[in-house]
Amino acid sequence: MKESIKVFAPATVANVVCGFDVLGFAVNEPGDEVVMRFTDQPGVKLINITGDDGRLPLDPAKNTVSASVQHYLDHIGRPDIGVEISLHKKMPIGSGLGSSSASTVAGLFAINQLMDNILTTKELVPFAMKGEELACGYGHADNVAPALMGGFVLVRSYEPLDLIALPTPNGLYAGIVYPEVDVPTKDAREMIKSKVPLKDAVVQWGNVAGIVAGLYSNDVELIGRSMKDVLIEPVRSILIPDFYLLREFAMDNGALGFGISGSGPSVFALAKDFETAKQITAVQQEHLKKLNIKSNAYVSAVNAVGPRVL
Repeated sequence: MKESIKVFAPATVANVVCGFDVLGFAVNEPGDEVVMRFTDQPGVKLINITGDDGRLPLDPAKNTVSASVQHYLDHIGRPDIGVEISLHKKMPIGSGLGSSSASTVAGLFAINQLMDNILTTKELVPFAMKGEELACGYGHADNVAPALMGGFVLVRSYEPLDLIALPTPNGLYAGIVYPEVDVPTKDAREMIKSKVPLKDAVVQWGNVAGIVAGLYSNDVELIGRSMKDVLIEPVRSILIPDFYLLREFAMDNGALGFGISGSGPSVFALAKDFETAKQITAVQQEHLKKLNIKSNAYVSAVNAVGPRVL
């Protein structure tokens, strides 16, 4: 049994436009790192956090990483085990890229590795969902499942939890831009209507099915034309500066499709190659600069492996 470990877990794009709470994929960057080691004292301790500007709690019961690890140890019947955790935030908080998810997943992957992989990766997802519940009040899986499992993941059902790993077409790249504006996940979720017209629901079902069919048939054009959201995006897009202009820039520069990553403010475009994705982010960043909005850009292939030991 190892005594200590360092783990990286990736950011994720949740919803993938039309798949609210049921669809997501992992990217290669950014992500978070966790360093974990066994101690003689029982209990989970969070000894330090870097890169968060003091925004995250060090209280083990209130931080998603330590709380999820404690759930895991209780579940496997080893609450007597002591671990110390250092969390290194390598990605922006509140970006819509699964920041809390990446931290939580890194912690769970680390403790499971130290415990000689008692649980499968898929079995770790419910513990990560507990972390999401702590972070934003609702334990959804469209960030944590792809962060743990890699690639595209469909959450077919929450009760019972049924996760389906989907294939990824070769050469698919995501161009992500994070405008530095504040869009709290809880606030973005509260904007969503609880009831929707049947005709809109039919459009949404068709598009989610279209993305899944496109992934299985390696049809990137089908994926692109299925990336349309008539339920969530019209509400959330008002929180993102010049959202529809950013979409126009993406589509004019060769994007297959474009939308909001998670609850925003990050936006993403899917493209057929790295250069196209990079060009899209460059044009969008140039526009945001004219609005005096700082931004970060990430261009990444779909991450097929999820977390990794460093």
